[in-house]
Amino acid sequence: MRPLTERRPKPLLPVGESTLIERTMDQCSPLVDRFVVVVGYRGDDIRTAIGDAYEGTPVEYVTQANALGTAHAIGQTSDIVRDRFMVLNGDVVVDDALPQALAAADGTAIAVQAVDEPSNYGVVETNAGVVTDLVEKPDDPSSNLINTGVYTFTPDVFEYIDQTEQSPRGEYEITDTIKRLLAADHDVTAIEYDGVWRDVGRPWELLEVTDIALDALKERLSGTVEDDAHLHGPVIVEEGARVRSGAYLEGPVLVRSGADVGPNVYIRGPTVIGPDVRVGNGVEIKHSILMSGTAVGHLSYVGDSVLAADVNFGAGTVVANLRHDDESIRMQIKGESVDTGRRKLGVVVGDEAKTGINTSLNAGVRLGVGATTTPGESVLSDQL
Repeated sequence: MRPLTERRPKPLLPVGESTLIERTMDQCSPLVDRFVVVVGYRGDDIRTAIGDAYEGTPVEYVTQANALGTAHAIGQTSDIVRDRFMVLNGDVVVDDALPQALAAADGTAIAVQAVDEPSNYGVVETNAGVVTDLVEKPDDPSSNLINTGVYTFTPDVFEYIDQTEQSPRGEYEITDTIKRLLAADHDVTAIEYDGVWRDVGRPWELLEVTDIALDALKERLSGTVEDDAHLHGPVIVEEGARVRSGAYLEGPVLVRSGADVGPNVYIRGPTVIGPDVRVGNGVEIKHSILMSGTAVGHLSYVGDSVLAADVNFGAGTVVANLRHDDESIRMQIKGESVDTGRRKLGVVVGDEAKTGINTSLNAGVRLGVGATTTPGESVLSDQL
């Protein structure tokens, strides 16, 4: 997710009016009597954002000093967890129905989902709704049900976590723990789920989950909308935000508190204009996320892009989001060119990056934290 996570932990990336972790906590809050949040990278940021209670539900924190896998992370809570508990990752987006179904299940349960290509995932084998085996990315899967990574456990799982050995990739895998449970004739229920399930692991996937979050958007105009501003479809203008005359917004669009949009701008959804963002005269924004404090100068175009906090696009900055050969966009991830599977994808820009006037940014480019361009520059590859 770099550069978006260079200054924030991934669970605090924004999704609609919330963050990834807060969305999950919202879904679980009516179902649990407390939260235990396992933190590692930039854990203090999560503590500050969430606090000691969430929507009135107490929150405790446990630090996983080294990222040694999901079983290891869960095992860090063994001293304070004494009751049946749910496990959800802080970077996965699901429907409300999934935690509700898990909370209603008895004992140990795993959420599974039917997919067309199960060999790309951990496959779950079942018999009459009970898990019989888990197989990681089999060549010839015997089932089309995959492990979503969402569970409920009873406290006796900690005994089996203690017995779990490191995998070849150096982690303690929760799937290996579950296999030990099965070997000990411990019943594990398979909860079939056919709703939204997105694991946010790469920058463009933040656009996908934002689409999901904004899909249920309903109009709310608490801020200032000047005369001759045109709003169509579901648009939220939060209190303290301003949409100036001549703006044309096609929802779903979320304009967060302190944002100042226009005059004479065109914004197409699904788009999030974050807190204290400034969108200047003659700008077009399409299907993008602009995080807090970012400014897009006049006469610029931003499409299918993610701009982190305090970015400044100089006047006339133009983002390309489509290849001439109509092939899907590729992006550099950990030094490798990855096919995003997206026909349209613009740029991913880190905090405090700045472009000079009349900069052109090619489709799939990433600009790192604090990166700069010169006036008239064309950026064809990553600047990290």
